[in-house]
Amino acid sequence: MKAPSRNKRPGFSRRAQYGLFFSYVIAVTGILVGLGLVVAAHFDPTGFGTIKGAALDTTAPISGAARGVVRSAGSVVDGIGAYFYAGSKNVAMAKELDSDRAALVRARILALENERLRRMLKLVENRNGSIAVARIVGSTGVSSRRYATLDAGAAQGVRPGQPVRSPEGLVGRVVDAGMIASRVLLITDSASVVPVRLARGGAPALAAGRGDGSIEIRPLGAGGNPFNRGDIVLTSGTGGLYPPDVPVAVILRKDGDVAIGWPLANPAQLDYAMVEQPFAGLPPPPEPAKSTKP
Repeated sequence: MKAPSRNKRPGFSRRAQYGLFFSYVIAVTGILVGLGLVVAAHFDPTGFGTIKGAALDTTAPISGAARGVVRSAGSVVDGIGAYFYAGSKNVAMAKELDSDRAALVRARILALENERLRRMLKLVENRNGSIAVARIVGSTGVSSRRYATLDAGAAQGVRPGQPVRSPEGLVGRVVDAGMIASRVLLITDSASVVPVRLARGGAPALAAGRGDGSIEIRPLGAGGNPFNRGDIVLTSGTGGLYPPDVPVAVILRKDGDVAIGWPLANPAQLDYAMVEQPFAGLPPPPEPAKSTKP
């Protein structure tokens, strides 16, 4: 077994040898310079001050450059921090905006609900000739026949032939009545004809349903089509069924000698409607026939 070599030299690499040598030289030089500065400071303070000034002049540019680098790095760090802070603020503002939007939606819902309740209260208060205030529980909106169903019937005094209205306007008339429910023929049905008048000027006309949700309004007087877009037509009271001055429809456009309107009371958007007495009254129901026994 070979004995370990006692040669402590760093191998046979001349580069390693030169590196070790220069490190020794630098270390010894540093020690000598330090000792020299100590001696100069002790025995020649003036000369030592000159050396310190020269060293300061030499290191000042380096310190300035290093300070600029530190400031730049600090600016970068501050910018990164500001970016993340702005991001967190944006998230917080987005959450606050979502909360405000939800509160606004709730406020609008409450406003609509309050408006609906005010209309119901107005409908209930205006019950001079009313029979019943009933909920609209169904309506046809796609077929050519237009009906609505009320949750009030003969038990509440509802009879066929009675007009039905809402706070927005005329809905139709009762055509069938059970004990607790009734069916209403809407003014948009093709079998419905309502005597109306133009709110602006009072020109008489007839409003007939078209079966598609709209109403055809045909003037009765001579002199052309008196209607304009946006005009309102009201019931005239002619015929004795519908009371006068109930809003019926708003004019959408002219179509030759007639006008096309849209009902102001849309059953699809109504909750309640009021059944009224006919304007001229209904004939009393027929009395049951008396049995004649011989």
